[in-house]
Amino acid sequence: MSTGGAKLSDVFVCVPSYNHAGYLGQCLRSIITQTAQPKKLLVIDDGSSDGSIKVAESTLKDCPFPSDLIARENRGLCRTLNQALELSNAKYFAYLGSDDLWLPEFLAARSRLLDERENAVLGYGHAYLIDNSGNAFDSTTNYIDSWANYPDGDARSMILNGGAPISSTVAYRRSALNDLSWNENARLEDYEMYLKLMTKGEFAFDPQVLSAWRQHNTNTSSNRLMMLGELLAAHERNLKTLDTSQAELARVQQRIKFQYARMELQHGNKSGAMKLASESWRGATSVNQLLKFYLRMLVPMRLVEMRRQSRRRNGKELRFE
Repeated sequence: MSTGGAKLSDVFVCVPSYNHAGYLGQCLRSIITQTAQPKKLLVIDDGSSDGSIKVAESTLKDCPFPSDLIARENRGLCRTLNQALELSNAKYFAYLGSDDLWLPEFLAARSRLLDERENAVLGYGHAYLIDNSGNAFDSTTNYIDSWANYPDGDARSMILNGGAPISSTVAYRRSALNDLSWNENARLEDYEMYLKLMTKGEFAFDPQVLSAWRQHNTNTSSNRLMMLGELLAAHERNLKTLDTSQAELARVQQRIKFQYARMELQHGNKSGAMKLASESWRGATSVNQLLKFYLRMLVPMRLVEMRRQSRRRNGKELRFE
């Protein structure tokens, strides 16, 4: 039953929780205060040892719509998501990492988008990047010219070339997942799911910023070389779905490796960047891109870090409580 004038949505929401006690309450409150309440909120604690269960129990006491907490031994994120999917009973399915946040209009906007786009298997959009204290220091909207050039509709090119929606921005059409599951042997859970979905329907894009993706040292995304390995392995496992030749896939993977070389350089790992670039320089999209890479190798990292810190300081006008 809706309270406080909030609308109801036909979305089943899961929070896979693991050792994020310091962030979990804020995450859950961002769901509880949605302008369109979920049909149900399920928190699955995946063997936390930091008091997350107590935080979940305390926060869910104030939940005005159906909610449940499952606490069990550690099984990993993909098995947790598959468990939630089996228990889901709504038209749409969304999950939010226990360190991430939704803005109040998220569920209303995603429900409306998917209602309007019957051919869409999911809806997604942009996200703020926030730090440990909840300060927004950046946004994916600042990277439209590079890795956040998100398409509306056919997402095959983006996914095949290593791009992907940020999970905190995504809501799925439940029926699109009926014959699918998250690969429980994969460490990069969302990318392989996007590979499976990209040929089943559209990826509906909403340019609004309605999510917050928290950045800290334990993010999977901070281990970029692991992500690269998982991404390339996902290609090999899903070759039939990709509908491409081994030769074309090899060219795609060269481009992806060079993209990751650039990312390693941006984060100060010059030796790792050079190693990847030496293997994949043919993956550069232009001679100009290749020249920029090698010129940037000469820039002292202290200058790059000064720029990064300046962006963080300038971005702290927006804070999530």
